[in-house]
Amino acid sequence: MAGFFKRLVEGLTKTRGNFTDKVNDLVAAAPEVDDDFFDELTDILILADVGVRAAEEIIASLRVRVTREKVRDANVAKDMFKQVLYEKMNIPRPALQWPMVMLVVGVNGVGKTTTVGKLALRFKEIGRSVVLAAADTFRAAADEQLAVWAKRADVPVIMQSMGSDPAAVVFDAVQSAKARNTDLLIVDTAGRLHNKKNLMDELHKIRRVIDREYPQATVRSMLIIDATTGQNGLAQAKMFKEAAEINGIILTKLDGTAKGGIAVAIQSELNLPVWYIGVGEGIDDLQAFDAREFVDALF
Repeated sequence: MAGFFKRLVEGLTKTRGNFTDKVNDLVAAAPEVDDDFFDELTDILILADVGVRAAEEIIASLRVRVTREKVRDANVAKDMFKQVLYEKMNIPRPALQWPMVMLVVGVNGVGKTTTVGKLALRFKEIGRSVVLAAADTFRAAADEQLAVWAKRADVPVIMQSMGSDPAAVVFDAVQSAKARNTDLLIVDTAGRLHNKKNLMDELHKIRRVIDREYPQATVRSMLIIDATTGQNGLAQAKMFKEAAEINGIILTKLDGTAKGGIAVAIQSELNLPVWYIGVGEGIDDLQAFDAREFVDALF
């Protein structure tokens, strides 16, 4: 785990330059905590893509604590600020229950299929049996890409020809998972749907198949968001949350962005926990999200 923390620290380098360094400069320059201090801290949060609403909520919480404790020292306020950030991001995740179906959703280009492969490896390494379903039947080569990951993870993958009905693929995958007594079925879904109604209809159809054919399974819908897209990623999350029941977020490409504050915005504005974060291209660079580690790495 220490190795991943090191990668997390390295992965948040750009965000630290855009966020933490500015906080440190503000603390160093502030003679004492006053309205200007809070205003500047709000601006820093917004520029790091934490979002206006989340930034205002965080600063409001900080003001209450600073006032209650009669804090004037900016360094003490900074420690309080870190604690507020941690509490804002520490949304509990429900326990994993087996058998489970994990629906992986998100727009094309966010690293969905790669993340499915990494999840398969992750669960295989902790002794869980896994089956993959190639239900992104609209994107050319999506199934071949998933097949490569399935081979690397040494897990079966269920697929049909391009253009097939995704729900039919999921039906086959559910039968396979049941026959094999599999712990986890991970479904790679289409990201290229023309509007919210299409998206909703497709996901609802898939969900109906799972609920009907596999009632004993726990279903978790995980939304993949590319951290480099910042507030656009938040807009995507809102759309998907309206279109389907989303249980959690997987945040990819944190190592490529100065906008790591989007992790705060997503959890704050949508009240959805981040389950996993990706800080690199390596197989082991997808790890369970830990709010305390994230804030520590940020600072």
